[in-house]
Amino acid sequence: MEFTFTDEQRMIAETARAFFSENATSARTRAAMEGEGIDRALWRDFCQELGFSAISIAEDVGGAGLGLVELAILAEAAGAHVAALPMLGSLMLAAQAIAAGGSKVQREAWLPALLSGETIAAFVEDAGLEVRDGKLTGGSGFVAHGALAELFVVTDGSGAWLVRRDAAGVSVSAQTTMDQTRPLAEVRFDGAAAEALADPAEALAAANRAALVGLAAEALGGAQASLDRTVEYARERVQFGRPIGSFQAYKHRLADMMVEIEQARSAVYWAACAVDEGSEEAPLALHAAKSFAADTAFRCAADMIQLHGGIGFTWEHDTHLFFKRARSIQTLLGKGDWHREQVAAMILGEAA
Repeated sequence: MEFTFTDEQRMIAETARAFFSENATSARTRAAMEGEGIDRALWRDFCQELGFSAISIAEDVGGAGLGLVELAILAEAAGAHVAALPMLGSLMLAAQAIAAGGSKVQREAWLPALLSGETIAAFVEDAGLEVRDGKLTGGSGFVAHGALAELFVVTDGSGAWLVRRDAAGVSVSAQTTMDQTRPLAEVRFDGAAAEALADPAEALAAANRAALVGLAAEALGGAQASLDRTVEYARERVQFGRPIGSFQAYKHRLADMMVEIEQARSAVYWAACAVDEGSEEAPLALHAAKSFAADTAFRCAADMIQLHGGIGFTWEHDTHLFFKRARSIQTLLGKGDWHREQVAAMILGEAA
């Protein structure tokens, strides 16, 4: 599979990088962390001013009609700045699920508000969910941006339902979260009224594809930023009369980071392109991209802390923001070991 960005994709990438570089500053991210965990002004501009929220939603349901390659471009740019946005739950999971598997009435009721950023949704998965007469009982303790959500897309792995935040029997409590740029909440349902999605299988498949590509791309952006910031520091920090980047051991660590990042980049855009082209390789590529990119982001963030020395361990420095985000990405939507098991099973069959 040969892949290069089109002129339109390069323009989207340049616009996204400029937008996040100018607006997703460390000061704004930290302000969001101290507040509710989201930069609402940044989210509004992302959704309304630039229309990025609709980029991978089909045109016939109100989106821009582009694909997961374009979504990956946006997620990579956001990940490079650890942007405090509800992209995962509200856009990659909930909006994708409703767009792909919702009825016409459900799409018209929720997609415009989700894509404009006026409504935030969250995704709740509970394998032991109990469903009786349209009432749900169950929930999860780890729902990204659950405390801010006005709508929940709920699944037990096979069915999918919409539950309003203000429905009777819904309780939400914020959790203490390591990654404060993506706060988690406990969401519980006790006989809460739910509306089944028209096509749950298609809804969950679309949400899974978008979220795996988006998270992997976000990890890629964080890994690249970790390298770029460390290279910049290596040029400025002087020891023994020389920039520390001139020392051989330091250069080797940077080179190792670069090699892993380029491998992760290939994996991420292979997965996005495979999905967009309907390739048979898509399931394999999705598992490979998530596991490899997430692990790469974690290793690069850890190396960034080490290579910054003492200052990298301080609260005032942004290294820990990248480290915590990378660690959280590793645990979301399946850990690396599980994804690698899926890859092994696909390739080796019963021998796995």
